[in-house]
Amino acid sequence: MVGPMEVVLVKLGGSLITDKRQRETARNEVIGRLARELAEIDRREVRLILGHGSGSFGHVAAARHGIHQGVETTEQLLGVTETQDRAATLHRLVMGALWKNGVAAFSLAPSSFLVSAGGAPADLWIESLLNALQIGLLPLVYGDVVMDRELGASIASTETVLLTLAERLKSRGVVVRRSIWLGETDGIYDDQGATIGELGAESISDVVEELEGAAGTDVTGGMRHRLETAASLAALGVESCIANGLEPGVLGRILEDGAFKGTRVRAAASDLRTET
Repeated sequence: MVGPMEVVLVKLGGSLITDKRQRETARNEVIGRLARELAEIDRREVRLILGHGSGSFGHVAAARHGIHQGVETTEQLLGVTETQDRAATLHRLVMGALWKNGVAAFSLAPSSFLVSAGGAPADLWIESLLNALQIGLLPLVYGDVVMDRELGASIASTETVLLTLAERLKSRGVVVRRSIWLGETDGIYDDQGATIGELGAESISDVVEELEGAAGTDVTGGMRHRLETAASLAALGVESCIANGLEPGVLGRILEDGAFKGTRVRAAASDLRTET
């Protein structure tokens, strides 16, 4: 009997693929190198769901128009359009790099499959993503403006999208084996600036409280939001690896269970296995 489909979630952080201190400045060399590394991964052996942040593109527009707090005025409507356009502009750069390097990716805008309520995901349509995985495509998601039943519209961060997908994938017989978060730091730092090698659920909340805000403009919380998401995934039985994507080859090494400099967030005892 064939077991359930298994996937790994990967996020390329906005701080990794853009310079968040300079408006709409993509790190094209980094994006290209990561695309080449993804092309070398045998996705017949490991299926991936890839996400990327909006960095200095979508976050700047969202902050200027207050979209992350909901839409209350007609003046904000063009802000929704601008935020989506800027986020999609970076998305097209990532898609283009994957295509040029022979990676068959499939773009999935969260606005087309997710609805929120009060800023939290309320409903999710997953059929297209599952079909893409099954035929060998690499689903690619990103942070986006989505319709919101209470706020009119709100921001669905890439972390939120990936966590919500992990929760829904379980009900469809898919096992999430691991999540990999690539930024521009060697994982999570302690108060002395040293990398925390491993974290468990019992210590995550203390570390979150010590984390500073994101560098540059970020309407979703930066590393703090990433670690909170890793904690939620840990409760689902999914280990997270937080590493420095500026280091060539780190993604491949993590997928091969090799050593890497960064932070592992241990999974809880329960997991996302389905009963068979």
